Amino acid sequence: MKFLWPDILWLLLAVPALVGAYILLLRRKKKAALRYPSLSLIRQAMSPGDRFRRHIPPLLFLLVMIATVVAIARPSAVITLPSQQQTIVLAMDVSLSMSARDVDPNRITAAQAAAKAFVEEHPPDTRIGIVAFGGTASLVQPPTQNREDLLAAIGRFQLQPSTATGSALYVALATLFPDAGIDLESLVFTGGLSRNTARGSRLDSTRKSEKKEFAPVRPGSYTSGAIILMSDGRRTTGPDPLDAAQMAADRGVRVFTVGFGTAEGGAIEGDGWSAYVRLDEETLKTVADITRGAYFHAATAADLRKVYQDLNARLVLEKKDTEITFLFTAAAAVLLLASSVLSLLWFNRIL
Repeated sequence: MKFLWPDILWLLLAVPALVGAYILLLRRKKKAALRYPSLSLIRQAMSPGDRFRRHIPPLLFLLVMIATVVAIARPSAVITLPSQQQTIVLAMDVSLSMSARDVDPNRITAAQAAAKAFVEEHPPDTRIGIVAFGGTASLVQPPTQNREDLLAAIGRFQLQPSTATGSALYVALATLFPDAGIDLESLVFTGGLSRNTARGSRLDSTRKSEKKEFAPVRPGSYTSGAIILMSDGRRTTGPDPLDAAQMAADRGVRVFTVGFGTAEGGAIEGDGWSAYVRLDEETLKTVADITRGAYFHAATAADLRKVYQDLNARLVLEKKDTEITFLFTAAAAVLLLASSVLSLLWFNRIL
């Protein structure tokens, strides 16, 4: 537990002083009672239960003061709460490398099955959109709650040459923010294969205008949507995914990345050609880190399904740093009421 105003807690040092003052007051009353035989007789007539009971209201009042001081210090704790996610964009790699058979029966079939399970198990009040990316990226299913449409879109995946991971992220962002004026034409079709490659003037001007239009927010602070990016290889075309990840971070969007395939990689074949493909975990991890998301690795079809199950649980119930001042305030109110009621019932006075 943390406190927004921790300096207030110094007031708790007064608690031992109050306890000492209460004990001193009891001793003075005891000495005064010894001077009057009639009062001593009354004291002797009191049962042990009555003697203990008279300390309960002051003890409750002391707890009231402690709870009040803690409440004023504004405590916060990490609590698991229902997620406020409303839109999830699922970006799926459909590059030719997804035909590799290092995952049974092949990567694309296993990925489709896991994605369908994700859709079927997700809460019905969440909208899901689907982006497919190969040589470029396209929104194959706008965000919807209709599971039949989502499952049909996943079933229509067609493999494409090349892998444009950055394009997928830009299209996913444009899907989450349709009215933000994200210029996909300049972002997706401008940029080289290296982060050090010079950008065209149009991309630069787009970024300058966007900085004027909105102020970047804290990474991971956007609570109305998230992106899940699944890929089995490295970028071979299109804009740099780390630039796209930074744009997502500036808008507070978390990107959860899933690396699919074995560490050894796999071979793909075409008409008279073959190639060996491997997973680019470093880039996927960096994208997740920049956006305050998380990276998952799945080497088998069963692993991939478990990853999507974990993502479902994470996006439905998530841990948040939440201020819990109201709990201590409510506890103080209940204790004060109990102290007053007991004192009235037992001694016909309030404390």
